[in-house]
Amino acid sequence: MMSKENLPPVWNRVGKHGVFPEANHDEIARYNFLANLNRYLATVVSPGNKIAYEKRVRPKFQAERDRDFETREEVREAMKKDPHYQAWSALRRSSMEMRQQAGRSLVLHQANELAEKAERLNQGKDTLKLNPDLEIPHYVRVVDHHCMPGSYYTELMEGDVTAAANYDSGLFVTTTGLLGRMNDGGGRAISQWLKTEHPEFQPKRILDIGCGLGHNVVPIAQAYPDAEVIAIDVAAPMLRYGHARAQDLGVNNITFIQMDGANSGFADRSFDWIQTTMFLHETSSKSLHRIGKEIYRMLKPGGLTLHIEQPQYSEDMELYEQFIRDWDAYYNNEPFWSKMHDIDVKELLTKAGFKEEAFIQIAVKAANDIAEGQQAEKTVEDYGRSPIWNVFGAWK
Repeated sequence: MMSKENLPPVWNRVGKHGVFPEANHDEIARYNFLANLNRYLATVVSPGNKIAYEKRVRPKFQAERDRDFETREEVREAMKKDPHYQAWSALRRSSMEMRQQAGRSLVLHQANELAEKAERLNQGKDTLKLNPDLEIPHYVRVVDHHCMPGSYYTELMEGDVTAAANYDSGLFVTTTGLLGRMNDGGGRAISQWLKTEHPEFQPKRILDIGCGLGHNVVPIAQAYPDAEVIAIDVAAPMLRYGHARAQDLGVNNITFIQMDGANSGFADRSFDWIQTTMFLHETSSKSLHRIGKEIYRMLKPGGLTLHIEQPQYSEDMELYEQFIRDWDAYYNNEPFWSKMHDIDVKELLTKAGFKEEAFIQIAVKAANDIAEGQQAEKTVEDYGRSPIWNVFGAWK
């Protein structure tokens, strides 16, 4: 059972702004049901997978093979036959599909109104630069990321922002409010860490690659109000919405530009800080390395690059944890998840040009401004969802 202390905050606690979608009673009730379902699956049902692994699946494998598991793929093949894992996995996948259905239903019937809201906030501003001729990278075009129909970039009408409005309104549900009212816990956490640990670092020009709707770059821009912040993404709906959202929140030092981080065209040594937040795991292996080299090229001497992701699959991580973290790769339309979390991130950056001794790796937890709903009876890891991240990067 799930106690009242473990309930997620209600969806009404999500932060609203001038381009945020309206929701009626039934739509709010649907989102609240899904947030509670996600919290229940994470804290009550998911721990049963570890019990199944330890009590049934692993002993059976050891008895049959006369050895232990050697890879997470072996763990997966064995766990696929276990009824508890089958039930949890099916429910988790269904909760993602229902969350997307609820979000798309919410935003599509007000698509025109949302586009008009964004246009009113964006009109006449030179801080939104879209490029209709930009070719969406193939690795983006072929994936409906985390079961999101049309992914981030699909436009159903002129001035469409529905993909971003769906993402913005539903992320609170998927993460059960653990990213805070504005879903900006990553941006708030990394800017707080940087200000605390490196108060001498005062970036004048910041680049955020794969910014999406800008929910994590806004707190960075607020933390450094005198900096020029540039946020880039390939998806026009996210940029239209993100720019309007930032404008309505009174954050005016961000320029949103439609471009590919693997081929931006910015000048050499033109940024003090280059950031990505939960972006690299949605990037193909080829682009990942191209982006790394681009970052090194664009970063000024003495500059900093940081990347927020879920933990890497290291030799120290037990095979069960690698297996359960890999669920998103197989059942949540995250085809680059496994490859990205398997790589040696220090090697990634040194190949891009950074010195090995300049490598940084820290853990940060989302800065959450919602008091209620955080007092779970005990900490239970929701693999792939928990807002406790691995941050890696380097000084140039």
